[in-house]
Amino acid sequence: MSRDARALLLDLDDTLYPLRGFRLSGFRAVALHLAGSHGVDADRAYGVLMRASRESARRTALQICLARFGVSAAIVPDLVEMMRSHRPSIRLPGETRGVLTRLKVGWRLGIVTNGRPDLQARKIEALGLHALVDTIVLAQEHTRQGKPDRTPFAVALRSLGVAASRAVFVGDDDRCDLFGASRLGMKTVFCGRYKSGTFEEPRYADAEVATLAALPAVAEALLQQRRSRRAA
Repeated sequence: MSRDARALLLDLDDTLYPLRGFRLSGFRAVALHLAGSHGVDADRAYGVLMRASRESARRTALQICLARFGVSAAIVPDLVEMMRSHRPSIRLPGETRGVLTRLKVGWRLGIVTNGRPDLQARKIEALGLHALVDTIVLAQEHTRQGKPDRTPFAVALRSLGVAASRAVFVGDDDRCDLFGASRLGMKTVFCGRYKSGTFEEPRYADAEVATLAALPAVAEALLQQRRSRRAA
């Protein structure tokens, strides 16, 4: 490992892009399926699904939609699998692309993400992230639990050739992302840019950012603080 190398690792969903975009893409796939198999108007079905998800009924959005159009709820498991396995139509926010491009000069970049590996891989491909980071770790390929298990974080650091003491992790989940990374000795940053509703203050964050645009300066400061303490 290079003594001067430093790494910035990031979560995927609701950190680099809004997960709601993936859900809406899945709803569009479901609406088109219902149009072809049950004669339902695709735009109306999509509208019902979208409104249900906005009204805190995300877990029952499919059931609400099927009931609205008189379709049996027995097909819900098939629709759930369709949402999980569809090729998503999602786009990386311009802010995220710009920040990653800036960080690529001076940092080794990686993504560590939980979720079904095949599903997460399709999201990553759709977002064009392979060209923007140096390594991508699908956590459940390395341990059943995924984050906060130490293993996926360690795999990413080994791939980048960077020590945990020279790395910062950024995520929106206090336990999976920040607690998991801190166990290896990484600095941690909470980013709730795309979180909705109320949530508890993160306990394991060394810093917080409201948007990713603030990340380069905050990450730099965290590693400088650590270096200053060692020098003292």
